[in-house]
Amino acid sequence: MFDENKLKKIAGAKAEWEKGPVAKTLVKNKERKEEFLTTSGIPVERLYTPADVAELDYEADLGMPGFYPYTRGVQPTMFRGRFWTMRQYAGFATAEESNKRYKYLLEQGQTGLSVAFDLPTQIGYDSDDAIAQGEIGKVGVAIDSLADMETLFGGIPLDKVSTSMTINAPASVLLAMYIAVGEKQGVSADKLNGTIQNDILKEYSARGTYIYPPTPSMRLITNIFEFCSKNVPNWNTISISGYHIREAGSTAAQEIAFTLADGIAYVEAAIKAGMDIDTFAGRLSFFFNSHNDLLEEVAKFRAARRIWAKLMKERFGAKDPRSWMLRFHTQTAGSTLTAQQPDNNIVRVAIQTLAAVMGGTQSLHTNSKDEAMALPTEDSVRVALRTQQIVAYESGVCDTIDPLAGSYYVESLTTSLEKKAMEYIEKIDKMGGAVKAIEQGFVQKEIADSSYAYQKEVEAGRNVVVGMNKFQIKEKPVEGLLRVDPSVGEGQIKKLQAMKAARDNVAVKNKLEELRKAAATEANLMPYILDAVRVYSTEGEICNVLRDIFGMYRPIEIL
Repeated sequence: MFDENKLKKIAGAKAEWEKGPVAKTLVKNKERKEEFLTTSGIPVERLYTPADVAELDYEADLGMPGFYPYTRGVQPTMFRGRFWTMRQYAGFATAEESNKRYKYLLEQGQTGLSVAFDLPTQIGYDSDDAIAQGEIGKVGVAIDSLADMETLFGGIPLDKVSTSMTINAPASVLLAMYIAVGEKQGVSADKLNGTIQNDILKEYSARGTYIYPPTPSMRLITNIFEFCSKNVPNWNTISISGYHIREAGSTAAQEIAFTLADGIAYVEAAIKAGMDIDTFAGRLSFFFNSHNDLLEEVAKFRAARRIWAKLMKERFGAKDPRSWMLRFHTQTAGSTLTAQQPDNNIVRVAIQTLAAVMGGTQSLHTNSKDEAMALPTEDSVRVALRTQQIVAYESGVCDTIDPLAGSYYVESLTTSLEKKAMEYIEKIDKMGGAVKAIEQGFVQKEIADSSYAYQKEVEAGRNVVVGMNKFQIKEKPVEGLLRVDPSVGEGQIKKLQAMKAARDNVAVKNKLEELRKAAATEANLMPYILDAVRVYSTEGEICNVLRDIFGMYRPIEIL
């Protein structure tokens, strides 16, 4: 992109600048650190010039928005056409309470729903199971059966909203419930829009809400791919998640690498199951974290798009351009929020929002200021949503596409992150892929080591967290936090027991037995799960049938 003679002149001018003005300044005023590094350990130079991007090929490395390799975005006009989907993650207590919150958010200008489920739901237990005691409705909404799902979306037409559901091990069950609610509303499956997370591999490596071992879990995922390609064509069948990998302590480079390595594993599993890549790859989506290092985060999103496009086109031979596109949802970084001086979290979230938007996200959730202490209140959720709206309508960063492209630093950082991520991906390939790397504890150990290294820097004061390890003040206890009353669990259990007494239990028994028999074969299980859901079999009953056939995963010890 640059004339070689001019590059030599620029390099010479930089050398003279460092020997002269910089050297004199350093005698009087030392720099803040001996070494400046990104969170991925990439050295940050004092100054970037065209010499730092001398190898950049515009057509091969950047291209135009909406065209391969999608470094500059997956849509030709990006946010000049329409803004990203503003999708606040919400769900708590009962389906009735969460339904009220969804309607409130839609009234406030939210453009998509994002469902948070409670822990028993996430790991496939009903509210009346002993293991669910004390957790019902705490970190999300309790959903035991189709009856709860009907209440959750009561008065919300499913053909008019896009819904994201953060559910993994029992994703097939919750998707079946959503399809069945659509049927009850008169909305056919081919009219439904949304996403299920459905990413089990990151559960083994970073998050922990797994049920079954990897092999049957991968079977369920490919069953969903196949079923939706024929019946729910507008549904994103997986949201391959780097978010939780980052929340567990990974670097930005590791977030890219481990997320895309998981993506490779899902693609390979689907191909092995007999699917043509271009029948499902266009409905794959991703889910990334947006952290505090603004420019590294923008570069991370750009690098991830470029790597995925190359992998899909060159490694897997996908022919459809939609298969090459890395489309992603972003959530601001919950792990960066502090209980100390919680108003500071509004600023952190604003920075992270800018990073996601300038990095070209397709949808976004912004965390609320009180989430380090409790579920967010309506007021704090509104401020978080307003943060997105202010960036969209007032900041000006959406008026041009990929606004930081051409920055010597951002382009250099994009390339550096791409190289670091590919080194990890190649190492995982040599181990036999993401599943093998997780089974051997490689991914878990890399994340744990990065998390430990970061925490040491915070405790030593070398990484400053404003209000927590520097600029502290005496504070009064925060008031007005949202707490889920224990009576919520008691009420949910009574409601569940009443539903079980009123349903056709013969039909439930028959459908569960049909599922059991199918699970012992190689059949696609989605139709059987959907049939079981329609007669009000509970999530726990369905998951228990699959536990009997598939067994349960036990994590390995990481030393």
